[in-house]
Amino acid sequence: MRIAIAADHAGVDVKDDLKRFLATLGHQTEDLGPQSRESVDYPDFAHHLAREVVEGKADRGVLICGSGIGMSIAANKVPGARAALVHDAYTARMARQHNDANILVLGARVLGPDLLKDCLHVFLNEDFTPGDDGRHLRRVQKLELHGER
Repeated sequence: MRIAIAADHAGVDVKDDLKRFLATLGHQTEDLGPQSRESVDYPDFAHHLAREVVEGKADRGVLICGSGIGMSIAANKVPGARAALVHDAYTARMARQHNDANILVLGARVLGPDLLKDCLHVFLNEDFTPGDDGRHLRRVQKLELHGER
C-alpha cells in the first residue's frame, strides 16, 4: 500500500519510527512532514495529508500529534476524509471494519511504541465490512452526505 504519513512537532519522532515499521511491512510511504521538532501548525499537515488520501494519491494516511485530537478534527474537515483517532487495536479494527476510516490518527504522547505499531498494523490489515444488512455502508454514506450540507 501507499501510505501518506505526517505529524506535528510533537509527533515527528513517532512518525519516523512508524515509517521504518511500515518499510518492514513492505509498504511505500510518503512523508509529508515535518522533518524537525520545530513548532508547526498541525492543521496544515492534516489538511495536506487528507487531500492526498481523498484524491487517491495514497491508499491510506497516518497522522500523529501529541494527543491526536487536533489532527483528527482538522483532517475530518476535508470532504471524503474519515480520520479516526484510535487508542488500541480494538478501536483501530472498528475504525476500519465499521467506519471505513481512511486515515489513522495517533497520539504520540498517549500511546507507547508497541501500541502505536499494533494500532497501525491492525488498521492496515482490516477491511471495511458493510454489515449483513448493509448498516455500516449506509452509515458511512450518511457521513459523506451530512458533510456536504
